[in-house]
Formats: sequence, structure tokens, C-alpha cells
Amino acid sequence: MSGSSELFSLKGRTALITGSSRGIGRAIAERMAQAGARVVVSSRKQEACDEVVQAIRDAGGEAIAVPCNITNKSELEQLVARTREAFGKIDILVCNAAVNPHYGTTQEIPDSAFQKVLDCNIRSNHWLCQLVVPEMAERKDGAVIIVSSIGGLKGSSTLGTYGLSKAADMALARNLAVEWGPRNVRVNCIAPGLIRTDFAKALWENPETYNATVQRYPLRRIGEADEIAGTAIFLASAAGSFVTGQTIVVDGGATIT
Repeated sequence: MSGSSELFSLKGRTALITGSSRGIGRAIAERMAQAGARVVVSSRKQEACDEVVQAIRDAGGEAIAVPCNITNKSELEQLVARTREAFGKIDILVCNAAVNPHYGTTQEIPDSAFQKVLDCNIRSNHWLCQLVVPEMAERKDGAVIIVSSIGGLKGSSTLGTYGLSKAADMALARNLAVEWGPRNVRVNCIAPGLIRTDFAKALWENPETYNATVQRYPLRRIGEADEIAGTAIFLASAAGSFVTGQTIVVDGGATIT
């Protein structure tokens, strides 16, 4: 029987993580490196990626930076190719990068913003899975984690289009889990609640909004990025080897009240 450290170990595995220069993505990258994974850090800006890579290396981990605009298919192809050149294979794919350019009703969202949400939050994940999963299936081993949101489980008067895209990510994970499960590729979502990141700053920086929000959370606080990273390690490791097609909600109890 494996010890607990072995159960959650990612030693010898390669993790490609989008949107990993800050927030939840950075926490996942740093914690997966600590768990033994070779990590590919990716976001739009080289400098931001390099900073995370240096932090991982300073802590004794192994990482490279590959900047990428996830809405550009050729850049995604380059991201996957450079990952394979550096580390030979991709064992773990974390689709974390996302955008939310509109805070308001779906009636008011401009067409350009609506399209941007669909392109970044759904299509890019679809493309990445098309590029990476077949190789995992050949080896009969792989884990895909899509970072969704509890916004995909609820209606909202201000985050509706974002929520729509995150609900689609949950459906994407379920369908890919069915398609690729017979070849031992697992695909899951994590649905965070309010997490203290720059991405969600509009929801927690204002004391009035923050207090109104956390009063509805049984734990009476918002989450930290590390608390999402722990779930990602579970899903990527042997500890989560019988979990697929699921959306793991990590929200301090927000959706149960």
C-alpha cells in the first residue's frame, strides 16, 4: 500500500498549466512542482512567466516558461510542441486561463466581449484537449483539469456570460471523460468560489461587497489560491485515479446556502 506522500506525488510527471503567471494558476504550478512535477508555466507575457519559473527553481523545482495567447491556435500548437521538446510528454494538462471582460447583464454585453469569453474560456480548452489528450490516450495515462467556477452552477445578473462559459467547461469535462475514459485519461473540473486573486479583485476588494458575500459563506471567508492547488494535486495524482467527469466545488460552502 502506498504512503500518503506517494499517493499525492507527481514525481516524474509533466504538467502544462495555462494562465499560470498569477493567482490560482501560479499556485497550482508552484504546488505541483513541490509535488515533484516538471512544470510548464504559460500566460501571455514572457516576463511574468519567467518570474514564476524562477520562484519554482529557487525552491528546488523544475520548470520552463512558454508564453502563449490561448485564443491563437498556432500558439497553442507551439506551446504543446515546446513542452514535448523540453520534457518529452505531457501527463497533466491544467486549463486555467480565462477572461471576464464584462460585469453586467447578458442583455448589455457587446458582441465582441461575448465572443472573447467563448474563445478564451471554452474554445481554447477544447483546442488544448484536442492537441494533448490523444498522446495521453496512447500511453493510457493522463489527467486533464479544467478550472471552472461556481458561476457555472448559478444564475447571475452581473456574471451571466462568464457563468455560461464555465458551465460549458463542466460539460466539456464530462464529455471528454466519457470519450477518453476507456483509455485511462481522466478529465475533471474544479469550481472555485470567491478566491483572493487579482482576477476576482472586483468582488473582494470592496469591503461592502466582501462582507455581503462572506456572510453567505458558511466558513465566513473567501478562499486562497493554495486551497485550489490542493484540489488540483489530488485530481492529478494517484489519489484521484478513480475520479473522472466530475466538478469538484471548492467554495467555502457558498453553493449550499
